[in-house]
Amino acid sequence: MAPLKSSQRWFAVGTSNHPDATTAGAEAAAGALTGDEPKLLVVFASDSYDLVQLLAAINRRSGGAPLIGCTTAGEIASSGPDEASVVVTALGGPGFSCATACATNVSSHLRESGAQVASCFSKVEDRPYRTLLLLTDGLAGDQAEVVRGAYSVVGATVPLVGGCAGDDLRMKRTRQLFGDRVLEDAIVAAALGSDSVMGLGVKHGWRRVGEPMLVTSSSENRVHSLDDKPALDVYLDRLGASPAVATDPAAFTQFAITHPLGLNKRSGEEVRFVGEANFTDRSLGCIAEVPQGGLAWFMEGDSESVLEATDAACVDALAPLAGRPPLGFLAFDCIARKGVLGDSGIHQEVSRIGRLANGAPVAGFYTYGEIARTHGMRGFHNQTLVILALS
Repeated sequence: MAPLKSSQRWFAVGTSNHPDATTAGAEAAAGALTGDEPKLLVVFASDSYDLVQLLAAINRRSGGAPLIGCTTAGEIASSGPDEASVVVTALGGPGFSCATACATNVSSHLRESGAQVASCFSKVEDRPYRTLLLLTDGLAGDQAEVVRGAYSVVGATVPLVGGCAGDDLRMKRTRQLFGDRVLEDAIVAAALGSDSVMGLGVKHGWRRVGEPMLVTSSSENRVHSLDDKPALDVYLDRLGASPAVATDPAAFTQFAITHPLGLNKRSGEEVRFVGEANFTDRSLGCIAEVPQGGLAWFMEGDSESVLEATDAACVDALAPLAGRPPLGFLAFDCIARKGVLGDSGIHQEVSRIGRLANGAPVAGFYTYGEIARTHGMRGFHNQTLVILALS
């Protein structure tokens, strides 16, 4: 898609669903690299590709411009949602500055790794508006720790935004992309400075189902019991799950993506993606911490409530722009919302995002968790849509 330009900045998106990695990388990069002085490339790609070949093709076209990215559970572009494709976003011009970083083997020290990648902020040219983009391995443990680590470095004045990589719902292994490297158990980050304002919106669209429960036993992101009963048994019984969901991990994952866990927090209601179940000890594994002793409830949504949240997230992201036309949108959309909307609904959603972007390019992916922090230390979300609007 042709870039939108201001006098100092540009933002463009290229896509390809060609099955050959080299061809797909070259096509998507050609569509994105249409302006001068590219400062950052962001790549969202299906892990069905040979990712080494894909990156090689993109980097040949860009001349080695800074690059971060990750694998997905589906890709988003102005042309619509897709699977088994690659989306490349490029931004540049003298009105942007950027610095990138990565951390590996992060699952054993998530908070420290969040701080490590956030240190790239000290290397970015200072500009009036700044944000830190994080792409993480959501299967590595409590992602709230990543946010806490990044916050400890950049502080309260720098928004955090991003998402957790996917692997097409296999829930086995995600990959993070950095330059020409394909990483696992990693975090990649880009500190971005701009001469013009950036806006951030986040909404989920879920509602409570049934009575609240007490989290009577949990450890970090694993829930062992609810109301003194095995958490998995309560989950299956309360939601009326079919017998297959109680025994088959794949069937459980498909069921769980549309049945998250809601938590009562001082900062408001938070949602947790139930990523997997242990059928032996009857516990539930979530993507972020579920504190013991807190109140929780199950949640559900429908197409109407999810699409209303889509509109609200875009409106919130556009509000700081105060009427300025956006250069582009980056969208981080939970795979659970895709499960609720279905094939026709996700096309409606991306169309609505494009309309609210006023024709500006849109790029994003379906995630295993989302990052959006504008105030306070908390900024990790599940089952939400996060929109970053650049102007």
